[in-house]
Amino acid sequence: MAMLRRAVLNLNRIVAASLNGASSASSVTATPRISNSQLGPLSYRFCSSEIDLFDGENRRRLINRLLYRSKQRGFLELDLVLGKWVEENIHSMDENGIRSLIQVLDLENPDLWKWLTGQEQPPESVSTNPVFSAVHEKVMNNLKSYSAPETRATPGQPWVRGWDDNKRGHGSPVAGNQ
Repeated sequence: MAMLRRAVLNLNRIVAASLNGASSASSVTATPRISNSQLGPLSYRFCSSEIDLFDGENRRRLINRLLYRSKQRGFLELDLVLGKWVEENIHSMDENGIRSLIQVLDLENPDLWKWLTGQEQPPESVSTNPVFSAVHEKVMNNLKSYSAPETRATPGQPWVRGWDDNKRGHGSPVAGNQ
């Protein structure tokens, strides 16, 4: 996803330079400000230089977009976990916290879920992210508080059901896995 964003930004730089009538290579490397309307369908993605938390309207829009991205990921578990955490913490975040949150929201759903729940070890760049660390800690505390250890997979091992849906025999339940 990051490569796609870079490609779109580079394309915007080239188009902006050609519209300005500049033909030299030095003008192509200039970085014009890109408004959200120029990005079209990718307007929910942010460049690190576009974050402006001092203007009240820009801050409100940024917070609303990040809340939406955290609650509407298309992965129910992450929608609930990330959405709740972001809703509780986003108003107290500074610029570095917002940047860290954006990095977490740019991660792919299956990988992020495995890393948050401890099924796999995250890469160092992710595990050192303060937002990821806070959400990971909350998820792990909830798992320890609300689920029995035998119902969770050992880190690095697949989760195996304790029953067989197709097993039928004397004394087995008629329906379900009671």
